[in-house]
Amino acid sequence: MKTANAHLQRCFSPARLNGLELKNRLLKAGTFEGMSPGGVPSQRLSDFHRRIAQGGIAMTTLGYCAVTNDGRLNENMLYMHDGLRPALTELIQQLHALDTKVSGQMGFGGGFSKNRQLERKRPLGPSFGINLLGVAQGMLFCDAMSLNDIKALIKSYQRAAAFMKSVGFDCLEIHFGHGYGLCQFMSPKTNRRTDDYGGSLLNRMRLPLQVLEAVRSTVGESFPIIGKISLTEGVSGGLDYDDAVEIARLLDSAGIDGIITSGGTSTMNPMIMFRGDSFLPPMLKAEPNPLMRMMLRLSGPFIFKSYPYEELYFLEQAKRIREAVQCNLIYVGGASSNDSFARLMQEGFDFIQLGRTLLSDPDLPQQAQSSEHYASRCVHCNECVATIEHPAGIHCPRFG
Repeated sequence: MKTANAHLQRCFSPARLNGLELKNRLLKAGTFEGMSPGGVPSQRLSDFHRRIAQGGIAMTTLGYCAVTNDGRLNENMLYMHDGLRPALTELIQQLHALDTKVSGQMGFGGGFSKNRQLERKRPLGPSFGINLLGVAQGMLFCDAMSLNDIKALIKSYQRAAAFMKSVGFDCLEIHFGHGYGLCQFMSPKTNRRTDDYGGSLLNRMRLPLQVLEAVRSTVGESFPIIGKISLTEGVSGGLDYDDAVEIARLLDSAGIDGIITSGGTSTMNPMIMFRGDSFLPPMLKAEPNPLMRMMLRLSGPFIFKSYPYEELYFLEQAKRIREAVQCNLIYVGGASSNDSFARLMQEGFDFIQLGRTLLSDPDLPQQAQSSEHYASRCVHCNECVATIEHPAGIHCPRFG
């Protein structure tokens, strides 16, 4: 018991992430909030993160901060440009006043978009293909990026990183997972290029590594950069657990400060990252587009596979990453009790990201620290996932 208590106490003890001091090891995962209508931060977005901060989280994450307008999945997502400076600066200052650090999740949708404000006719991915998110909006295809497009994207990450640091973000999280733009380059399922950016895993990692290098050169050596990867995409021909070990090694060697061990792909197998009840029924209920509802009904059995919830469902595969890298490792996936927090600390993880459990109970950090046998009230129904495009934004329909 004393040993378990020691591991649990480590979870609530101060820690450093590169040059950043954090008051504990619990972090809010990037869950797109759906609270930026027209791409502008709303008061609801500020209230949402301030409520999380009041509950004792060490660092909260603004979900999906696109590095370009065309990198947004839809026109109600943030993209990093100077017009947002006053709103973001004020939001971050409010969170700092509550002793909470702020990370920005740098996103790029690639060939997966329903953004009707694209500057081009079609979204750009590594290869020509079907734009799975845009089909119902008549945006059927994505185009392959040229070498000039790739160079421009790297510069966009640099500009976004400089802007994000200047408005007060304490950490940047580069999204390398979940089937979005950089992951599309990493995955043999979506990358069919025959140039230096396709073929071998090292070639497919070329752009992600160039992005990491560009962001690092912009923010400096002491500024924390972390990255979210998919341990597996969970689809035939996609990234698998063995790939993830090599990907982690490459990111570690390139100087990343922390790796978040997530999984799945929003485009082809989202349930592997959530586990628990399928969120297809609430999505069907919430979807206003008749064509999209029909597509969801037809594709549902293939995309929304059954993965019963269990605690720490990524643990065994994430431990393989722990053995392979020297950088900080940030666990996400089924950690919802003090027993799980202590186990993760015992296994050598440095930080824990929380998503659904914080939507269910934003006071989780404080409650977990004050009650040795704390367990979240989240039932992993996944109804929260369908609220992303709700007028009120993401929330827990049961307890929120």
